[in-house]
Amino acid sequence: MTAPFLTRIGLLMFLAALFGATPGTAHEGHDHGAPPPPVSVTIAPRADASSADFELVAIARSAKLRIYLDTFRGNEPVEGAEIEVDGPGGTVKATATPDGAYALDAPWLARPGRYDLAFTIQAKGAIDILTTTLTIPEPPAPQVVGGNLWNALIGAAWAQDIQTRLATRDASLWVVGGGAFLAGMFVAALFRSRRRNAAIAGLAALLVASAAPSEAASPPTAAPAMAERDVAQRFADGAIFVPKTTQRILAIRTLFTEVRSFTGTVELPARIIPDPSAAGFVQASVAGRLAPPPGGFPRLGTRVSAGDVLALVQPAIGAADVTSQQQQSRELDQQIALVERRLERFRQIQNVIARSQIEDAELELRGLRNRRANLERAPREAERLVAPVAGVIAAVQAVAGQIAEPNAIIFQIVDPSRFWVEALSFEAHAINGSANGRFGDGRTVPLAYRGSGLADRNQAIPIQFSVEGAARGLRAGQLLTVLASTTDERSGIAVPRTSVLRGPNGQSIVYEHTNAERFLPREVRVEPLDGDRVLIVSGIEAGKRIVTQGAELLNQIR
Repeated sequence: MTAPFLTRIGLLMFLAALFGATPGTAHEGHDHGAPPPPVSVTIAPRADASSADFELVAIARSAKLRIYLDTFRGNEPVEGAEIEVDGPGGTVKATATPDGAYALDAPWLARPGRYDLAFTIQAKGAIDILTTTLTIPEPPAPQVVGGNLWNALIGAAWAQDIQTRLATRDASLWVVGGGAFLAGMFVAALFRSRRRNAAIAGLAALLVASAAPSEAASPPTAAPAMAERDVAQRFADGAIFVPKTTQRILAIRTLFTEVRSFTGTVELPARIIPDPSAAGFVQASVAGRLAPPPGGFPRLGTRVSAGDVLALVQPAIGAADVTSQQQQSRELDQQIALVERRLERFRQIQNVIARSQIEDAELELRGLRNRRANLERAPREAERLVAPVAGVIAAVQAVAGQIAEPNAIIFQIVDPSRFWVEALSFEAHAINGSANGRFGDGRTVPLAYRGSGLADRNQAIPIQFSVEGAARGLRAGQLLTVLASTTDERSGIAVPRTSVLRGPNGQSIVYEHTNAERFLPREVRVEPLDGDRVLIVSGIEAGKRIVTQGAELLNQIR
């Protein structure tokens, strides 16, 4: 090859390297490389400040400044406050809005920059001054979407893919390289032809044309518009951004943690039992057929008094018993007849015999007649089943015509205002007298310790408690968990049970209110404390704000 030809080739390679080094841009429907981390550009500019009493969030939206004021410890909205804002527009008093916030006109928010603000707050008999800095960012420049042929061929995504294939020694690169070599041979053949100058000029023009961005085909795209309201979102580190508006909708409340000493607590499985002194069973003493009393059998929930007749039992007599009773009847009839004749003879000679003989015969006759009457009445008279105590019918096993066996429970009577709880403990605990019962639906009842058994029941120690106060909604046999206080002492942070949630890995977590609109999950270890609270023994220290209300809703934000 001649020197001018090599020079033209070098110039062409220089132009190719120059235009190939220009950064590739993505046009509609394409993606050149991994996208940057997502940034919430739709969240309005905001600033926050806090003190020991209040927490304030100022949000700039259009030409208005909205202010949300809450208590620092409990995150409760503060209503009826007087707020004065000292800013670029002078001192302006904010007015309350129907949604519980405060607002004021701020035309200076239309200009980007950093603005130092001072808030003077008068609320709940306290005066506080909070300072913060609000930054209004520059509006993002319009994004020019362009493209060229060279960037379409060699872009960032392609270069990254080639680097990955080289690292993994992909064999497909050899195929691509061979194709490129053949294409180079074809270009060299063009250069050696008679029209090599025209070919070089055409190829250079093609490279220049492909390197120029086509702005006419792709107009600039506008910056994303600011949303009307901020949206809660979860970040990659697990933290959650929750705007004040969402916090008030979810009624988020917090608790300022303090380490204190508490008596030890043990959880025991238990069930409701009737008070032994105010409950009773109604049983038949003999086998027989049940019959309803006048008015019918009492229904479930019927209140009865002691001595009320609840059912009748007609004794059942077998064939052998009937034969025996008939034989006894005939013998008694015979004895009655003999005594009547003897008494008649005695009366005829009463002037001769002693009066005592006549009286003895009369007494004997009267006794035989009573025995005969009782024998006739025994198979027919029904046994009356009466209520042993006053209360409410809790269980009924009575049907007309049913054969009742001896010792079978036909009615159970309980006093709905007097219940006990029987718990089972597999270890010996020293109960100090106070306890609480917790049901599956979250209800709790106060309990008083009554005593522990000295004989094991199914390898467990029975412990009995009495229900204190009104026992509404309780029934015999209902299952619950008893949290009994022991003589041991423990230290930790007491929080409501609703504060503790189950994390994705099964670990117990609570949400810490780290900033005005930021919540962070914390893994903790908890122990039972009472029916409404648990004790955090590790995972978080004192002086933090823990979500106590709305934690379950907060955990669902994605």
